[in-house]
Amino acid sequence: MTVDRVLILDFGSQVTQLIARRVRESGVYCEIHPFTLTGERIRGFAPKAVILSGSPASVSDPDGPRAPAVVFELGVPVLGICYGQQTLCAQLGGRVEGSDHREFGRAWLEIKQSCALFEGVWAEGAREQVWMSHGDRVTAVPEGFRVVATSEGAPFAVIADDTRRFYGVQFHPEVVHTPHGAQLLANFIHKVAGCVSTWTMAAFRDHAIAKIRAQVGDGRVICGLSGGVDSAVAAVLIHQAIGEQLTCIFVDTGMMRMGEAEEVVGLFRDHYNIPLVHRDAATLFLTKLAGVTDPEAKRKVIGATFIDVFDQEAHRIGGAGFLAQGTLYPDVIESVSVTGGPSVTIKSHHNVGGLPERMKLKLVEPLRELFKDEVRKLGRELGLPEAFVGRHPFPGPGLAIRIPGEVTPERLDLLRRADRIYLEEIRAAGLYDAIWQAFAVLLPVRSVGVMGDGRSYDHVLALRAVTSTDGMTADYYRFDHDFLAATATRIINEVRGINRVTYDITSKPPGTIEWE
Repeated sequence: MTVDRVLILDFGSQVTQLIARRVRESGVYCEIHPFTLTGERIRGFAPKAVILSGSPASVSDPDGPRAPAVVFELGVPVLGICYGQQTLCAQLGGRVEGSDHREFGRAWLEIKQSCALFEGVWAEGAREQVWMSHGDRVTAVPEGFRVVATSEGAPFAVIADDTRRFYGVQFHPEVVHTPHGAQLLANFIHKVAGCVSTWTMAAFRDHAIAKIRAQVGDGRVICGLSGGVDSAVAAVLIHQAIGEQLTCIFVDTGMMRMGEAEEVVGLFRDHYNIPLVHRDAATLFLTKLAGVTDPEAKRKVIGATFIDVFDQEAHRIGGAGFLAQGTLYPDVIESVSVTGGPSVTIKSHHNVGGLPERMKLKLVEPLRELFKDEVRKLGRELGLPEAFVGRHPFPGPGLAIRIPGEVTPERLDLLRRADRIYLEEIRAAGLYDAIWQAFAVLLPVRSVGVMGDGRSYDHVLALRAVTSTDGMTADYYRFDHDFLAATATRIINEVRGINRVTYDITSKPPGTIEWE
């Protein structure tokens, strides 16, 4: 399935994952590994091409990261992006220096010569938009390289060694802000490296089913269902592999959206006939959350309570030797991040670490090679209903983190009813699939208002909706004012206790891993 594969060496860029997404979108399998990967492991991976990522570091720093020398000895094409270009040049005999003319954001390339990367995309003499993010710049290229494009702040913006098939670009082709950037990467992968598009979800499904059967044998697996896409796809995939050897446990925390708990039970117990344990623990979770107001404390309470309840149900089932989790490739990447960062805190939104060790079970993680969009494709390949496959991301703590302050039954009820109306209006307007994520937040403030002939002192609700192509950056969705007015009117009229609705227009900058 993965005869042709690309190795991406990560130097700490906040958008390294986007490189992998673009490579996979072109039908070629790839993996991200830290730049500290040993030469032995690099040779063992047997890449048909290597891509060097960007980095917040400076090549002029003697302790800055460097590419393993073996990368340039494999005889395969190498593409350096931003810092990757700079370290490629520095290591092969060129020169990199700090610059007074930094470039951050939109910039323009002057295409000086033709190049294999540009085939069918950019023509000699053209002026093309790209996205830059650099302070240092290359000031001398190694022997054998030629300059094929320049920018105002980068006299060696794109360089090429056609003989060794080494290329360097100062800009970021992986981000959507570089038009045609994905095509440039595809040219490198297919035209330069000669990779064949064999990475498909149909091939992955067959490969994963065989792998699950080999790992589990005649053992039994338990899988925690959350109602989200990841756990649903993992469960259906494992069920196709081992059938009745799988039992799913659905811990209903009482923090889900209106009707979603019933949907989960109906789909897996009735439609797929997968053995399912449904534990309604809403009262327990609310009791544990009483008086808790700090957001991170709430997440920890929910995570710890979930583990306790899940462990109880698993022991009632008995006999399982494996625990299935919907771990995705971004989780794997973050766990070996070369720069550290906030991933542990961020992942506490939805992960409940500690279960495998506590329960002494072996992990089955059939989705750990996939990005979120690939999981959705696999879900469609497995025949999951579009209502599940296309569902907006929903954090593990659910509505609890959309209620700043204490979580009470009354506040949950207000938010759940308002949130249902919001999503109903979005679907009725045909906007659901155009939005990456939409949800309501019950703010910890009250507002004085006039409703009819009397005053009210009720809650304020915030609506959020964002668009995203990659899940790493996001911008607020620009609703028509008539839509917002109609939605707000419905909520205020139908949900007693809310007298003001506002729309949040904040955007998510690059580098934040989760929106909510």
